Amino acid sequence: MVRPIDSGGALLYILHGEDDFSITQFLGEIKRGLGDQSMLATNTSTFDGQKLSLNELKGVCETVPFLAEKRLVVIQGLLGRFEARGRPRRQKKTANRGGAEDSKSFAAAMGNIPESTVLVLLDGRIKNTNPLLKLLSSQAEVRSFPVLRDARLRQWIEKEVAEQGATVSPQAVDLLARLVGGNLWIMAGEITKLSLFTGGRRIEVEDIKAVVSSAQEANVFAMVDAILDFKAGVAEQLLEQLLNRGASSAYLLAMLSRQVRLIVQAKEMRRQRKSEIEIQSRLGLAPFPLRKTLEQAQRHPLERLKQVYDKLLQTDLYIKRGKFEGGLALNLLVAELCPQAG
Repeated sequence: MVRPIDSGGALLYILHGEDDFSITQFLGEIKRGLGDQSMLATNTSTFDGQKLSLNELKGVCETVPFLAEKRLVVIQGLLGRFEARGRPRRQKKTANRGGAEDSKSFAAAMGNIPESTVLVLLDGRIKNTNPLLKLLSSQAEVRSFPVLRDARLRQWIEKEVAEQGATVSPQAVDLLARLVGGNLWIMAGEITKLSLFTGGRRIEVEDIKAVVSSAQEANVFAMVDAILDFKAGVAEQLLEQLLNRGASSAYLLAMLSRQVRLIVQAKEMRRQRKSEIEIQSRLGLAPFPLRKTLEQAQRHPLERLKQVYDKLLQTDLYIKRGKFEGGLALNLLVAELCPQAG
């Protein structure tokens, strides 16, 4: 757990490793420890550490918080700038990057920030010999987040399942670990799907096979395509197949909403000329779902996507308020979104 913010002194956190899911969660805990989140948003600054100058660091850290006790400064990639090897050549030319004197200057600046500043350095895999890390370790809370494997991954799965209000058999945990691996963004999504799918009973191996499979995802993708293309007949047939195979209406609605949301996000990132690797990292998708999502983002106009997403949210409210039973609500949704014959 993150220790409470000490108003008597500035705090410096160093969070590094390949498990960016856990890093993001830890950063969220830090933010929650800083009080009013609306005011924190006004008092948060984020920087690219590969481009950050020493004067920029000093300037933002010395800025007085606006109507708050603390301000948060988050810097991504500063430690990596001082790695001895493996740094891309173009980064060597950025702002006198990576020299021993530079690391001392940055460390000195961070040792003199005012008490009102909370500084968080985020990075990927960093060696213990990193000069800036060595200089800052004694004054910072340093957390390493390697990719989870084997027993640690299984423990994380069990904990995440419990936090989502579900239970899981040991055999299902082992299979889930083998199928998904250590990408916790994907794993958390699969556990959410499984929790919805099982609807309160224990998650078993057969549930893993039914839910965490390309065939199941392919049917969801196909159903989204059918709805977006006004193909009522195809969408109704796929919906019936999924419900007959044991998928709950809550699970299907969550999956459909998630996929439409991913398509909108992918479409926007494509518009911003983001690379496939960057889109995959942001969305946390495996290769097959990523490929399908990008195809759908290219084929379907934004207005249609917004229309479908709004109707999905409305259907979710109808079910939660008891206006319609789940299966009926989904059939009505398809009929409303696909007035033409499929």
